[in-house]
Amino acid sequence: MPEPLLKIRDLHVGYGKKPILRGASYDVHPGECLTLLGANGSGKSTSLNAVCGFVTPTSGSVMLDGIETAGLPPHKIFAHGIAQVSQARDLFPDLSVEDNLRLGAMRRGGKQQAQTLSDIYERFPRLKERRRQATRTLSGGEQQMVAIGRALMSRPRLLLLDEPSGGLSPQFCEEIAQIIDRLKSEGVTLLMVEQNLNLAFRAADRFIVLRDGQVVDGGDVRAMAGDHDAIVRNIYL
Repeated sequence: MPEPLLKIRDLHVGYGKKPILRGASYDVHPGECLTLLGANGSGKSTSLNAVCGFVTPTSGSVMLDGIETAGLPPHKIFAHGIAQVSQARDLFPDLSVEDNLRLGAMRRGGKQQAQTLSDIYERFPRLKERRRQATRTLSGGEQQMVAIGRALMSRPRLLLLDEPSGGLSPQFCEEIAQIIDRLKSEGVTLLMVEQNLNLAFRAADRFIVLRDGQVVDGGDVRAMAGDHDAIVRNIYL
């Protein structure tokens, strides 16, 4: 097993006086998809937000390839190679698809940005067809493609996905699953929160279960094949 790309150790995060994460610890290895499971309020999204700098931990460590990033502002964490696709997608609705995508590569320029954009259009041909459209005119599934494409424009070392299937039709859930399959085949390292358990178990190599801000279970998805009911019971009971 290679050295973890991301190491979370004894992470504590709260909002005001309300603690959310209470000493969570876990690793993400290069090239794998680790999925965070848990009931609402267990700390899943807060964990992602702490990794990308949207919230500041009160204590604990977030190490990306040996570099401590806990407490750094989001733009500096982004510069280290961590990009997040949030539940809200955070797109600019009145900008075109292409302008939204280019915002993901503002630190890149010239030929490198052009090549990355070409790669994104090869990955998402539907976005190439709609590249001049205002993003608000796209369907929810297409907007999710823009959000993922924008994150990939930065060529992240670690991609965070927060509920990528949220609010999407079954057809688009399948498309998102295929996108994740392809990212994994290309060696992209993924940390994902997903309530759609079919997608979560399909996409993940490993999972961990959060309860009340602590890691209470986890394992290899393939080793648990056929026993997903046990995982579900551990999440909700």
